[in-house]
Amino acid sequence: METQYIIILVLVALVAMSAYFSATETAFSTFNRIRIKNMAAQGDKRAALVLHLSEDYDRLLSTILIGNNIVNIASASLATIIFTQAFGDMGVTLSTIVMTVVVLIFGEISPKSLAKDHPERFSMFSAPALKLCCILLKPLNFLFAQWKKLLGRLFKSGNDAGVTEEELLTLVEEAQQEGGIDTQAGELIRSAIEFDDLDAVDICTPRTEIAGIADTATPEEIMSAFMDNTYSRLPVYHEDLDHIIGVLHQRDFFKLILREHQPLTDVLYTVPFIPPTVKISQLLQQLQQSKSHMAIVLDEYGGTLGLITLEDIIEELVGEIWDEHDQVVQDFEPLGGDYYRVLGSADVDDLFELAGLDEEVEFNSVNGWIADYLGRIPRVGDTFQYQNLDVSVLKADGRRVLEAKVHIGPQATLQTEA
Repeated sequence: METQYIIILVLVALVAMSAYFSATETAFSTFNRIRIKNMAAQGDKRAALVLHLSEDYDRLLSTILIGNNIVNIASASLATIIFTQAFGDMGVTLSTIVMTVVVLIFGEISPKSLAKDHPERFSMFSAPALKLCCILLKPLNFLFAQWKKLLGRLFKSGNDAGVTEEELLTLVEEAQQEGGIDTQAGELIRSAIEFDDLDAVDICTPRTEIAGIADTATPEEIMSAFMDNTYSRLPVYHEDLDHIIGVLHQRDFFKLILREHQPLTDVLYTVPFIPPTVKISQLLQQLQQSKSHMAIVLDEYGGTLGLITLEDIIEELVGEIWDEHDQVVQDFEPLGGDYYRVLGSADVDDLFELAGLDEEVEFNSVNGWIADYLGRIPRVGDTFQYQNLDVSVLKADGRRVLEAKVHIGPQATLQTEA
């Protein structure tokens, strides 16, 4: 009788060990590495041990699985002995049923659920015993490591890619939903992740909106240009915008031209010329190295396609930057009742996102999209329907759309009226 009690106690201990290995596996696969690193940096020895063990995750996982299988096989064998002695031939069947339920509930589901809720705490709790298991099972781990190498040679596969941009964005979204970071921090991180995807042409001021100064302009005309546009720097061109020769700073205009009467062409800063496909992350480094605040984007024929400033690039990271002279203008102004006043220069992708559409078009601006859809230069009064959008042109200058009114409706139609 005493032998049966001992076997039962050993059986309970084996189930407890199964729970330990199961919980340890979950804890080490889900703990927050950054949190553990911070705790280790503050002198927590158990956190440091967790980091050390997790560095060789293959060996760690092998130890856990070997240990778990050993205790599960041992517990099943002991249970079979107990049930066979008590129930005879039916003992094997009863033992299988009972141990399956016991191991599932107490050795797998419950411990893994608890460990998932507190992975850092449990990983630090289990680390010392797990280190001992790694030492005891080192010979078996070595054999399995060699077996893994053999399988790797037989079934060669390409290296797994690192964390993708989409996965990073998903992590940021999850952290924001769980309250780990606030909305502003989430937007900043998203902007930083997507920063390298943008080309200069995606954010440059188009040629039609460039405020420039002719190299033959009088001081009065230059002053008027600065006063009208409120920019601290303006490009200077010879004959037309396809021949930009430099950049004039407002400070140099007042000091060197008005006061010292130096020629305009003698006080200009050189301006870099770039292709439209250059990444803005590379352009940022180029502008920093050349100490320039502006670059001219060229088209395939060498003409001026647009202009991009250092501020434009920084705004892609931190959002719109307004100074005391800027007039705050919304690309999408709510008018009520799902109606919006939309600028022609607004990003068409932002419009589609606002409308809940997953669409891709060849144009960046709302103006380009409207002109492409109509198949001609838009005029005031033009209306059309696209998916769930009702679009009306409010303002145009004969070349482009300045403003449009857009109604976001529930259904999509594809009829055009002009």
